[in-house]
Amino acid sequence: MAKDLQDAQFAQATAEGLTVVDFWAPWCGPCRMQTPIIDKLSAELEGKVEFFKMNVDEEQATAQQFGIMSIPTLIVKKDGEVVEKLVGFHDEARLKDVLSRYM
Repeated sequence: MAKDLQDAQFAQATAEGLTVVDFWAPWCGPCRMQTPIIDKLSAELEGKVEFFKMNVDEEQATAQQFGIMSIPTLIVKKDGEVVEKLVGFHDEARLKDVLSRYM
């Protein structure tokens, strides 16, 4: 399962390896559709990719830093550098395809 992430932990948590941060909110329909896919991939890719969730209503500083204007938005980082920014809902096949480029 994806771990909840706060602004204060963001830089350290995403500094190494391949990480995916799901910017979401509980009231967002597409976000609720994205969550089971994120959780499934988190279990499937354990040890290869670290998945996090950031509630944009509670953690606004990081969302502002990355210019998150629509949710869900997924930020993919490789060793601390943003390599992909995916806006909107993405199915499992699309996410696996994107992540496979960096594993």
